Amino acid sequence: MSVSRSAVKKEPVVRGTSAMQPFVWEGTDKRGVKMKGEQPAKNANFLRAELRRQGITPNVVKPKPKPMFGAAGSTVTPKDISFFSRQMATMMKSGVPIVSSLEIIGSGHKNPRMKNLVGTIRADIEGGSSLYEAISKHPVQFDELYRNLVRAGEGAGVLETVLDTVATYKENIEALKGKIKKALFYPAMVMVVAVMVSAIMLIFVVPQFEDVFKGFGAELPAFTQMIVNMSRFMVSYWWIMAIVSIASIFGLLFAYKRSPGMQHTMDRFVLKVPVIGLIMNNSAIARFARTTAVTFKAGVPLVEALGIVAGATGNKVYEEAVLRMRDDVSVGYPVNMAMKQTNLFPHMVIQMTAIGEEAGALDTMLFKVAEYYEQEVNNAVDALSSLLEPMIMVFIGTIVGGMVIGMYLPIFKLGAVVG
Repeated sequence: MSVSRSAVKKEPVVRGTSAMQPFVWEGTDKRGVKMKGEQPAKNANFLRAELRRQGITPNVVKPKPKPMFGAAGSTVTPKDISFFSRQMATMMKSGVPIVSSLEIIGSGHKNPRMKNLVGTIRADIEGGSSLYEAISKHPVQFDELYRNLVRAGEGAGVLETVLDTVATYKENIEALKGKIKKALFYPAMVMVVAVMVSAIMLIFVVPQFEDVFKGFGAELPAFTQMIVNMSRFMVSYWWIMAIVSIASIFGLLFAYKRSPGMQHTMDRFVLKVPVIGLIMNNSAIARFARTTAVTFKAGVPLVEALGIVAGATGNKVYEEAVLRMRDDVSVGYPVNMAMKQTNLFPHMVIQMTAIGEEAGALDTMLFKVAEYYEQEVNNAVDALSSLLEPMIMVFIGTIVGGMVIGMYLPIFKLGAVVG
């Protein structure tokens, strides 16, 4: 008599390195105990063979159904990679073999894409690849910086320490990105709401007043007439304006992604915007310092580290500056001298870098620089929120209040004449 234990999930080891897809399976073991689980595999036949090899008789093997509403967990996020790195470091420090660690991590993930990714990496390592070689097949999820750090860690025999450092680094960088998004999201959403409210008033409210004004038989005030003309234009051509606005936004985004010149111009402009520019400058310096410190501490040569770090600054102006630094350092310049020649880094950063170089503790000093500027970003974001609230109130009040005043001006004028 078989005992039903459908809650038991056993993840079979599936060998192979080609593209995989998730499957769900049900079967019974040698004792007749019912089992079920899910696992990525090349195809159903490979999974059936693997299950039989492990002593499980498969009854059902079928592709995992897709979510009914949207593609839940359809992407692997930086947060997933950060969590993956932290789990790997913790388990490897506890003495768990790398393949077993990957099997445990994969089985515990709710994101099917991440589960499939971990399964593929595990299969590659079982096939004889190193972790660096396995993750190099997934450059979208594991960027150049991550791959080079893993390679350095494997070469020095301190992979678990490097993974722990990478996890901390990614957590800090994601927290910093969150602060930047918070700083930019609030004013952007207010602008969008203000535009939508203005459009609604021009299309639906102002025409009602215009019908009333026609009964006056008098000339409208110039300000009121301007609003009425805007309303007529919006009512007649709102669809053209909507198409032009959407096309312009997508066109700018398309051009920005594909034109280095435009990226440089836009990023330089953002750095000069009051308050926002200060936040973006401090953010770029913090990311540069932390990324350089992490790569240098992991044993990556300095010139190679600077080449990797350039793209992690998040700003085209700083990226080009770091690449110039790399060229200067490669011909013998100290880092602080190369940094000074870019005319981008504050004096304090240059001095701390010089002290770090002289003391042989460049990574330690750069970590301190990163912490200082990350705190500066936090303070600036908090200050920006306090500063924007009254400015936003004035902005919305001016737009909405201006329209209301413009609509009531003829009524006030008529009341004065009657009085």
